[in-house]
Amino acid sequence: MIELADVAGLRGWVRAQRGAGRRVALVPTMGFLHAGHLALVDEARRRADVVAMSIFVNPLQFGPTEDLARYPRDLPHDRRQAEERGVDALFVPSEVVMYPPGSEIRVVPGATADRWEGAARPGHFTGVLTVVAKLFHLVEPDLAAFGRKDIQQATLIRQMVRDLDWALEVVVVPTVREPDGRALSSRNAYLEPDERRRAGVLSAALRAAHEAFRAGASRAGDVSAAARRVLETEPSVAVEYLAVVEPLTLAPVDTVEAETVVALAARLGRTRLIDNIVLGEGLG
Repeated sequence: MIELADVAGLRGWVRAQRGAGRRVALVPTMGFLHAGHLALVDEARRRADVVAMSIFVNPLQFGPTEDLARYPRDLPHDRRQAEERGVDALFVPSEVVMYPPGSEIRVVPGATADRWEGAARPGHFTGVLTVVAKLFHLVEPDLAAFGRKDIQQATLIRQMVRDLDWALEVVVVPTVREPDGRALSSRNAYLEPDERRRAGVLSAALRAAHEAFRAGASRAGDVSAAARRVLETEPSVAVEYLAVVEPLTLAPVDTVEAETVVALAARLGRTRLIDNIVLGEGLG
């Protein structure tokens, strides 16, 4: 594995891969790698000849009261994990490399970013799309892999690729979970042991929504009610939203069908967690 920290080095590596006729995949991350990130690498390797991974804690996607300073970081661990999983190039830029002095152009999304995560975290998706757009320009990948856990992020990136005519495939990989169903997330590191146990109520609630659908529920209200009954068993979990939405723009729906998404966000102590399920597919 080669490690790169500057634009010239990254572009030189990409040119060499293109010159050799290799298909290039990109896995963008903020580091503190876990099995969910490694599943993205695995899927990228199945679809491409070489895999580039970026590790960059992007300040643009954090609000002024959010957890940028305490976001978990462990670059030595990440290097080992990436190399052992078969990453070919690790791009680890500094903030000044990604946003040089005078940098001011941003990618501003439309209405799809205004709801759910966008409403809870104003400006978040402008930061996400800006850094992803820069990485797409730098790597020019044939495909890029993202996790389904951040489903609104993946939805907006797919829309950006369509709207800006990028010739690349966006691959969304099912969520990797703990044995109790809890979605893997770097922010799980913030949870105390008892909070980790209680956080399992999120996936249990989504499972209940899916079971209601499989039992014949066709109204969004009935599906969300099944999830809320489970969430109410853990009063310490403060639900920010529970949304039943269609999959293309994540707009609310009144009736559900296969591929309808149920998404939720909740706070447990100081930690904010998100998760979702695709009806008809189950947790993943």
